[in-house]
Amino acid sequence: MRFFVVKRSAIILAAVAVAVLALSATAVYFTGAAAIFNNTSPKKVPIYSVETDEKAVALTFDAAWGADKTLGILETVEKKDAKATFFLVSFWADKYRDELKKLAASDRIEIGTHSATHPYMSKLSKDKMALELSTSKELIEGITGKKIDLFRPPYGDYSDALLDTAKAQGLHTIQWDVDSLDWKDLSAEQITSRIVGNCRNGSIVLMHNDGKHTLEALPSIIDGLRAKGFTFKTVGELIYKDNYTIDHTGRQIRS
Repeated sequence: MRFFVVKRSAIILAAVAVAVLALSATAVYFTGAAAIFNNTSPKKVPIYSVETDEKAVALTFDAAWGADKTLGILETVEKKDAKATFFLVSFWADKYRDELKKLAASDRIEIGTHSATHPYMSKLSKDKMALELSTSKELIEGITGKKIDLFRPPYGDYSDALLDTAKAQGLHTIQWDVDSLDWKDLSAEQITSRIVGNCRNGSIVLMHNDGKHTLEALPSIIDGLRAKGFTFKTVGELIYKDNYTIDHTGRQIRS
């Protein structure tokens, strides 16, 4: 009889322990989700888009390889009275200095860094991350005479360490919420449809300066967005530089 009572007590204690663990796991899950939403989670998130009542979007172009369409993009942006932000890899900036100077001379264009050598940044040590950012900033600033405070990670690849390193150098890390997929050689019509059909207030659009049909699509992208009531801002004009939180989707929200 005593053996039965002891065994029964052990079973009850085991059941209570399982219940406590389950409740703890649930609490951790919900606390974690809330923490991410309130920007208190250990997992950091870059800026993918901006919460705003203004019907504005930011067109962005990553430049790492060719340059033959770059001045055409600049001409289109200026002719259409739009704005755009270019994220430049420093070896591109060094090779195409004339194009970069023309971009920097336009009041419709903003320049950010896209790293020095276009690596998967999350795989680097913090020292190498810092070097990628500092050397690319210095080169671009030296050519343009303009301060760089925006950074887009190559391949969209990032980590907490990278975001901390970028922040320490005064850089806002920028992703996108509308992907043109122009690097897949989509037609101009497909690129336009993807962008115009998916933009919302505060969207950041990803394109590439050397996309096969990007330049061809750009006039209809601008016209199509404008017809839907959108205006154009550079990323630096669109984002909040202070007093903000970022939710789990990367949407930046004014505090």
